[in-house]
Amino acid sequence: MKTTYEEITRKFKEYRIDYPLTQKELADKTGVSLRSIARFESGEDITLSTFIKLMGGLDLTENLVNTIPDQSRRPSAFLYKEKKRQRAVPKKQRGKNNKKFKWGDEE
Repeated sequence: MKTTYEEITRKFKEYRIDYPLTQKELADKTGVSLRSIARFESGEDITLSTFIKLMGGLDLTENLVNTIPDQSRRPSAFLYKEKKRQRAVPKKQRGKNNKKFKWGDEE
């Protein structure tokens, strides 16, 4: 049984070949060294930033972003979302309706 990493590297290599890009073309497009690409496709570790650059070179960055669900877009997030507090009387109207108090003997 293949590990997740092996599965990712296999799929990446197949996708790159079908794209079609050579390792050299991908290296030129992304700025990642040819050696790093070869190491990755053979199953060796690379840094996350290098992986993101490689995904961008194959126009797969959006797919990478979507691997982590957006917690603010879950249906349950809308159930418990707090409403913003509002003033009973907006600030603009508070001073307009207040008449100055006068005693009965004043005009």
